[in-house]
Amino acid sequence: MRAKIYSIVTALVLLLSSAIVQGQSVAVKGTVYDESGSPLPGVTILVKGTTQGTTTDLDGQYSINSPSDGVLVFSFIGYSSQEVTVGNQSVIDINLLPDLSELDEVIVVGYGTAKKSQLTGAISSVGNKEIQELPITDARQALQGRAAGVDVTQAGSKPGAAPQVRIRGRRSFNASNEPLFVVDGIPIVGGIEDINPQDITSMEVLKDASATAIYGSRGANGVVLITTKRGTSGKTVVSIDSYYGVNEELGRIEVFDGAQFAEYKRESRRATGAYPEGPSTPAADATIFEPVELESIALGRSTDYVGGLLRTGAIQSHQVGVSGGNEKTTFFVSGNFFKDKGVVINQDFTRYTFRINLDHKINDKFSIGTSTLLSYSERNGENFNPLGGALQENPLGVPFDEDGNLIFLPTSDGLRTNPFAEIVPGAQEDLTKRYRFFNSIYANWKIANGLTYRFVFGPDFNISRYGRFTGSQTNARRGGAATGSVEEGFRFNYTLENILTYEKTFNTDHNLNVTLLQSVQQDNFEETFVSVLGIPAESQRFHRLGDASQITGANTDLVQWSLMSFMGRVNYGYKGKYLLTATIRADGSSRFGENNKYGIFPSVAGAWNVSDEEFLKGSSTVDLLKFRVSYGEIGNQAINPYQTQALLGRTTYAFDNTPAFGYRPNTIGNPDLRWETSATFNTGLDFALWKGRVIGSVEYYITNTTDLLAPQPLPNSIGFGGFTTNIGETQNRGIELTLSTLNVESGSFTWSSDLIFTRNREEILSLPNGDDIAAGRFIGRPLTVFYDWKKIGIWQTSERDEANSFGDVPGEIKVEDFNGDGRINAEDRQFLGSAVPDFSIGFTNRFSYKGFDASFFIFGRFGSMIRSAFHDNFNSLFGRYNNLAVDYWTPNNPTNAYPRPNQNQERPKYNTSMSYFDGTFIKVRNINFGYTFSPEAVKKIGLTSLRLYSSIQNPFIFSEYRRVHKGIDPEVFIDGEQGVEGGVVNSNVSPAVTSFTFGINAKF
Repeated sequence: MRAKIYSIVTALVLLLSSAIVQGQSVAVKGTVYDESGSPLPGVTILVKGTTQGTTTDLDGQYSINSPSDGVLVFSFIGYSSQEVTVGNQSVIDINLLPDLSELDEVIVVGYGTAKKSQLTGAISSVGNKEIQELPITDARQALQGRAAGVDVTQAGSKPGAAPQVRIRGRRSFNASNEPLFVVDGIPIVGGIEDINPQDITSMEVLKDASATAIYGSRGANGVVLITTKRGTSGKTVVSIDSYYGVNEELGRIEVFDGAQFAEYKRESRRATGAYPEGPSTPAADATIFEPVELESIALGRSTDYVGGLLRTGAIQSHQVGVSGGNEKTTFFVSGNFFKDKGVVINQDFTRYTFRINLDHKINDKFSIGTSTLLSYSERNGENFNPLGGALQENPLGVPFDEDGNLIFLPTSDGLRTNPFAEIVPGAQEDLTKRYRFFNSIYANWKIANGLTYRFVFGPDFNISRYGRFTGSQTNARRGGAATGSVEEGFRFNYTLENILTYEKTFNTDHNLNVTLLQSVQQDNFEETFVSVLGIPAESQRFHRLGDASQITGANTDLVQWSLMSFMGRVNYGYKGKYLLTATIRADGSSRFGENNKYGIFPSVAGAWNVSDEEFLKGSSTVDLLKFRVSYGEIGNQAINPYQTQALLGRTTYAFDNTPAFGYRPNTIGNPDLRWETSATFNTGLDFALWKGRVIGSVEYYITNTTDLLAPQPLPNSIGFGGFTTNIGETQNRGIELTLSTLNVESGSFTWSSDLIFTRNREEILSLPNGDDIAAGRFIGRPLTVFYDWKKIGIWQTSERDEANSFGDVPGEIKVEDFNGDGRINAEDRQFLGSAVPDFSIGFTNRFSYKGFDASFFIFGRFGSMIRSAFHDNFNSLFGRYNNLAVDYWTPNNPTNAYPRPNQNQERPKYNTSMSYFDGTFIKVRNINFGYTFSPEAVKKIGLTSLRLYSSIQNPFIFSEYRRVHKGIDPEVFIDGEQGVEGGVVNSNVSPAVTSFTFGINAKF
């Protein structure tokens, strides 16, 4: 039904677009030449303000009908467009001149800007076009498959969940691998999920040490520069951007229905002799099933608990923006409402944002401005997901009585309560509220010709409150007293920077740019936590915890840290052909002890614009050919504060037979902790060919990280489990490709493509004591791996003697005897794989014809391994709880897929070996179709522009994990967070969804 609605609305969009403005027609013909006088085939000629057009043939000739007062627009990729008024002309010949403006596009590089052709570092850029193509919650989602070297993963569809971003792999065991996000010049600490993606005009990703060194220790894992929209002088423009969509689950984990469960339960008893071999009988069933189960078997009744917890979700965003200004003052103001209602009941995310960006020129020397964000959000269900319980619930139970009242225990199993009890109004509440006030305030002073001082101050206030309530009639409490908790956090972070820039050109050939920086950043985070048991009235939820009968936890905390930095950068260019960048930054961090408080991080980069050499100037093939090379060192200080100090912990003891509290040494301080250091070598090649028809870059890099910050275990006998120190070395090396092509430009039809390819290899080079099996760290392997027994099948009846030699029986899992000693033990565990992919790709295609546009975006990750906790935790084959609908072994079904159910085994032997799968997938992320009305048509209704569009997100996922093993979405986090382990798919992950959206972009 929804597909029909989608088709009908799309057809209506097509019908609305049929208006074409006609006028008194004049026949015009001519020839279009390039700058050297050669005919140009494929040039587009349009009558301005209409969709009427043509193209030049192989000889550069064209003919077109145009109104006598019409204007012809000549355009061709790589050349500047020209406009000619027809008047009384019947022949119009024209010469187009090259336009390399895209190569001279200005890119934000951190503490300044640079032309793309003058860059020396490795930088990827994602513009407003890519950001707006997807209805996204978080700006980080727009980076997936759009920026080479950037690995973005989103586990499931839980509303408000942030994606995980890793730039050129992971470097550290214990310190953060999260990149630094800089919004309008201010480094962010509290996350960017409060920022409205529709307010963003571009995101630049700084990847190599030369590009990131200006941010010192904060840029150790790469830097993402986010620039928000600003006003321009001229007419005030009001824009309305709105879309609404519906979400539907894209598959689910399959479990046994009632009949399958009954047979599975019988088989678990046949394995132990508690149920006779052969077909089932009512008499035999009566010995293992309770009355409600027998009734369901007789009636063919089965309850779909998972389906009862799912719904049709919805996503919507509505924004109004106003921009404009004059020579003195420009402004951009926007307000946005965003809501994502998840497909799992009680999961949703709502955000309200207001932004004002203001720039004012006091006089020729002084200017000031601000970027201000106000945000409020509510997130339900961050730590609530009832699907796990529903997957295990006996489908032969009855969830409601004849009057429709909920039955708390559908069967007599006291550990399995009714999953529908979890979504009864008031039974559970999991609500997070966030308030955010973020500001970037600047003042510019042009001290002298070429010398500028810039002052930047960025206060950031973040207030959050997380409330959790669990009622008595839930599986967690099973009739016990209700519990509640509240966690409140207040963060104030500020950045203050003084920047001095000097730019001078000497003798027209030598260009010098010097940037000096002094920066201070300080963070204060206060936290309060209270949890209680025995809330007297469940309607109070977590709002009157003082009425509870017992306080189970109470604590407050204060965490502070600060960073003092100094930086100098020199950019030198000779004739625009030979470029050199040198940077040095010193960071002093309060997180380190007196012995190693400061770290100094240098970098140098050079570039050669080969295309500016005489032997390539005037080439009809090569527009740009630039070779880059860089080397630099960056530090990482992203460890928790106070780890250099010896800390106390509270303990209990008896004082004269009276209970009392005391304090004992809790951690070992390490004043010699020093910075992790990553040294990166990068080389790159930028190119543009055939008048801009092919533009791209290729990168190769290698990064060695030493002095890794990680816990070092100690014998428990000394009273401490370990301490934080500097150990080991890791390496990342990889290749990146960015390629944009104009495939077809014929008449009014164009087709362009963008391809992103990323291949990264991360490995541990050294550890202080060799392989650390307990920590899962192995030299020559990625930072995290899957190390376990390897399942090679199921023991068959014909292999009984061999199975017995290993202590197994037919029907149990057969694992590989890795060391060949004739027995299975811990020594037979082996490296199985890693969540790190071999490579990933993003492929975007865009089409346009007259006013119509269409695009599709494909993203894929290849060669990774995932661990499906569903195939372990919900695949016990115990015969008590429901189970994944797997092909299990029986004497009459000698499969090698899954072992025989057995009521005497709470889990199959070597059960974890069943949960490792190829994580390769290809996703069609987005299909977009739209129509832009002609200016004449929209002018009649008082608008300056109007576009209607519809799109489908995530319509297809191609994956062996889904197709063969009946899994859900194989996209996983590489590092564990948000209740999900790294590389793992578990029941805390909401199902993948397909979204159908319809939207409008209007300006007046």
